[in-house]
Amino acid sequence: MSEEHSTSRIADRFQTFAGKASGLMGSRFAFVTALAIVLLWLMSGPIFRFSDAWQLIINTGTTVITFLMVFLIQATQNRDAKAIQLKLDELIRSSKARNAFADLEDASDAELAAFKEEFRRLREQLRTEAASTPPPAR
Repeated sequence: MSEEHSTSRIADRFQTFAGKASGLMGSRFAFVTALAIVLLWLMSGPIFRFSDAWQLIINTGTTVITFLMVFLIQATQNRDAKAIQLKLDELIRSSKARNAFADLEDASDAELAAFKEEFRRLREQLRTEAASTPPPAR
């Protein structure tokens, strides 16, 4: 098995794991579980006399979970953004829209600013035309 194929399989497995983990961690079940853990931690405060160790448990746990979730969420968002971009590119290429808008995510800031200005001028032109056009007769 080639190294490239092995790396690809690992990446595919990670994407599958990240997607499932993000879906699970974004569920009502995960929220209720996290809420229950926090409530149990709060209720255990008097037992442990609100000690530093008691506080450290929740701080460490939430920090580690947050740290790991940032990477999982970012991985799934990156994948979703790429998929959406490819879908939009396909729609642009298969329609009468200008092909210049395909792959726009790779455009320079100057190119994006030029397109934004073009659309601002088009909006103004449409507003001017709409304001000068009399309403249809009834």
